[in-house]
Amino acid sequence: MEQPNDTSAEHAILGRISEMVADERTLRDLLAAGGGEGVDERERLTALEHELDQCWDLLRQRRALSEAGEDPGAARVRPSSTVEGYRS
Repeated sequence: MEQPNDTSAEHAILGRISEMVADERTLRDLLAAGGGEGVDERERLTALEHELDQCWDLLRQRRALSEAGEDPGAARVRPSSTVEGYRS
């Protein structure tokens, strides 16, 4: 059975994902409009994309553990190099 803190943790992860998606959209719009320094924004966008992939992976791990009757709290953030090769 899912513990209350498990739901809170999932909501926190989803909240962070929403924030990052909004930041990603802002950066993409800025780059598309030719604004900003360019290099810094592209580096920030790349870092943000990697962090988003890690958050989605963490959420998937938690849900899979929960569905298997295991502790979703056992899920851990995996290195970007690990999750970057995954396909949806």
